[in-house]
Amino acid sequence: MGLGVSVFTITLGLILKFAIQPNAMRNPVDIHIVGVILIIVGGVTFALQLLMMARMQQPRPRDPSDPDRLYRGDQQPPP
Repeated sequence: MGLGVSVFTITLGLILKFAIQPNAMRNPVDIHIVGVILIIVGGVTFALQLLMMARMQQPRPRDPSDPDRLYRGDQQPPP
């Protein structure tokens, strides 16, 4: 799930938790509990997406013997 889907899930959970009256639907399912579950799932997936994005942003140390290494102008490539 992406960040947008996580935000949508949190929003849907908040609507089910706070905006819908429990008497509005005559189902055996508690709408408030479903809302809380969606909020938790959306929050966890949002946090995981942020963690994965942060890990992808970290530069990896380069091996100096790597032939595909990019060189600055003052450095010469190895022979």
